[in-house]
Amino acid sequence: MAKKKTLKVTQVGSPIRREKSQRATLVGLGLNKLNRSRELEDTPAVRGMIAKVAHMVRVEE
Repeated sequence: MAKKKTLKVTQVGSPIRREKSQRATLVGLGLNKLNRSRELEDTPAVRGMIAKVAHMVRVEE
C-alpha cells in the first residue's frame, strides 16, 4: 500500500475583514488562529480550499 501524500498547512494571515466564505474555508481546513498548523491529505478538494485562501496560508509538502 502506497503512503498517502500530506500537506502541512499553516495559517499566516488574519481572517479579520475577509469574506465569510474565506473564514469558513479556514475553519474547514482546521485553522482558526495565527500560526496554527495542520497535516492534511493531498486531495483535489483540499487543494481547492487552499487555493481559495492562499493569501492567508503557507503550504509545505
